[in-house]
Amino acid sequence: MADNTKPKDGGSNTGEVSLINGPVIHASRMANFAMREMVHVGEARLLGEVIRMDGDEAIIQVYEETQGMRVGERVIGSGESLSVSLGPGLIGGFFDGIGRPLSALLDKEGMYISPGIEVPMIPPDRMWNVTPEVSPGDMVSSGTLLGTVQETGLMLHRIICPPGIEGEVVWIAPRGLVASGGMIARVKNALGRTVDVPLTQRWPVRVPRPYRERLRPNEPLVTGQRVIDGLFPLAKGGTAAIPGGFGTGKTVTQHQLAKWSEAQVVVYIGCGERGNEMTDVLEQFPVLEDPRSGRPLMERTILIANTSNMPVAAREASIYTGITIAEYFRDMGYDVALMADSTSRWAEALREISGRLEEIPAEEGFPAYLPSRLAEFYERAGRVVTQYGENGSISIIGAVSPPGGDFTEPVTRHTKRFIRCFWGLDKNLANARHFPAISWLESYSEYAAEVEEWFQSNVDPRWSELREKTRAILLEDEKIQQVIRLVGEDVLPDDQRLLDYTAFLVKSGYLQQAAFGSDSYSPPEKGFAILEMIMHFYDRGLELVRQGVPISLIRENDAVEEITHLREFGAEDKSSFDRALKRLNNHLNRVGAERTREQGGAR
Repeated sequence: MADNTKPKDGGSNTGEVSLINGPVIHASRMANFAMREMVHVGEARLLGEVIRMDGDEAIIQVYEETQGMRVGERVIGSGESLSVSLGPGLIGGFFDGIGRPLSALLDKEGMYISPGIEVPMIPPDRMWNVTPEVSPGDMVSSGTLLGTVQETGLMLHRIICPPGIEGEVVWIAPRGLVASGGMIARVKNALGRTVDVPLTQRWPVRVPRPYRERLRPNEPLVTGQRVIDGLFPLAKGGTAAIPGGFGTGKTVTQHQLAKWSEAQVVVYIGCGERGNEMTDVLEQFPVLEDPRSGRPLMERTILIANTSNMPVAAREASIYTGITIAEYFRDMGYDVALMADSTSRWAEALREISGRLEEIPAEEGFPAYLPSRLAEFYERAGRVVTQYGENGSISIIGAVSPPGGDFTEPVTRHTKRFIRCFWGLDKNLANARHFPAISWLESYSEYAAEVEEWFQSNVDPRWSELREKTRAILLEDEKIQQVIRLVGEDVLPDDQRLLDYTAFLVKSGYLQQAAFGSDSYSPPEKGFAILEMIMHFYDRGLELVRQGVPISLIRENDAVEEITHLREFGAEDKSSFDRALKRLNNHLNRVGAERTREQGGAR
C-alpha cells in the first residue's frame, strides 16, 4: 500500500476471521466486500487483500505476519484495491513490497517493525516547488501536462492529468510551494462537476496504466556491458532474463545494469533475496555517480525490498508495486529500466500461497497459473506513445534462480516464452573467474535485427558484420576445444590454432569485464574499437598463415598481448587505441616481410 490511510469503517463493510493459515486468512460475513479489495485484518489492523470470494466467505492474503491473531477478530474494508501513491518524492526512495518507506519505518519504529504499522509512502506535508504549465480556461484531458517539479538534479517530475479526468481548468496552483497531499488543479468536466486533481495520485498496482500506442523496440538500451551491447543487445521497452545458479553473478550483473544502463529512471526490486545483498545496494547506490551527468545515481533510482525474511505474501505484491511505479515514470516520457531480483523467489511465494489455498499443484508444486502470471508481468514492458504524447519505455530485466542451474525447471522455461533476450549464466565461466559469466553459446537476443540500424548509424557501420563474425568464431572455437581436450593443440593446423587464439582474445579482451574499477562501464564505441582490432588481427593473421608464416611468430609478441589490455583504456583515450593498432600492424608487417625474404632466399 502507499498511503496506508485509515480505511472507511462501515457496519456493512466488516467481516470476521474464521480460520488462520499463515498469511492466508478465511473470513465470514464478507458478502459486501469486493475481489482484490484491500482490507485491514484483526486488532493489529494487518494489511491484506481479498483474493477469493465464495458467497459470504472470503479468503484474504495478509502482507504481514499473522502470529498472535485469533479467530473472531474483525476484517475492515477500505473500498479500494491494493494501490500505491504516485507523485514527487518517489525518486531516491527505499520501500518495502507494499510501498511503505523503510526509512520512515526506521525513524518511527526502530529496528523492529510493529504489526499493522501505517506510514504514508509520500509524506503528505512535504512541500514541492511547482511550476504550472496550464492556465484557467484551458482544456485538459488524460495525459495533459499540468505542471513540473524539479524533484532531483537529474529528474524533472512531470505532473500529468490522471486517466479519466478531462474538461476545463477552473483553478491551477500558482507557481510556488505545494504540499504532496495538496491539489494542483481543479477541472470542470462535461457534466459540470468540479474534480480536484491531487499532486499525488493513487493507482491500483494490478491494473496497467493506459497509453496511446505501442511502438517497435528499435532503439537499444545501452548497458555499458560489452557482452550485452555487442552480442546480445536489449532494446528499450524489451524484456530480458538472467538465469543462473548460485554464485554465477546474477545479482552483480543486475547491479551493473542498474548502475550504468542508459535509462533515465531505474526501479530495482529485491524480491526474496538475502538481506545483505539489498544492504549492498543501499550502501553502494547513494555514493555512485551517474556516468553521464556526474550526479549521484540515487537521483534517478527507486529501490523496493522484500527480502527473504520478510512476509512471503508481500513478496508477491512487490513485483506489481515496482512495475506500477515504472509505468508512472514511463507516462512522463522517460525510459525506465526495471530490475527484478529474482522472479524465482516471487514464483516460490506464489507456490506457498497456492499450497495454503489447497489448489491442485502443477509441475514442481508451482500453481497452474504461473505462466499467466509471468506473462502479465512481462507484457507490461514496452516502448509506447504515452497519453502525454511523448515516447516512453519500460525495459524489464528479471533474474531467475533455477535450483542447481537447471534451465529446464518451470520458472526458467516459462520465462523464456515471454522474453526476447536470454542472458544465460554459465557456472564453468564463473568458476574460472570470467565475469560477467554470460554464456555465448546459450544466450540469445531477438532484438539484434531491430536495433541493427541504430548501432550502425550511431556506433559502428560494421556492427552487424563484427557481431556475426565474433559469434561465428566463438561457435567454431567450441568445436576446436573439443578436439584440443581429446588430442591437444599441437595436432591442429595453424588456421585453426589462429582461430582458437582469436577466440581467446575475444573472451579475455572483450567479453570479460570487471564490475569494479575503470572498466566497469564500457560505452559501445570502446567495445567495438576493441572488437575491430581483434578482427583486424585475425584477418591479417589468416593472410600470413596462408603464406606459410608459423602461428607462433604471429601471436607471440607484446603488441598482440596488448589487445587484452585495451579494455583498461578509457573510451576517450583514442590515441592509446591508435598507438596499439600501429604497434600491431608494425609487428604483422615485419613478420610478413621476413617470410617474404625467406621465400625469396629459398628460390
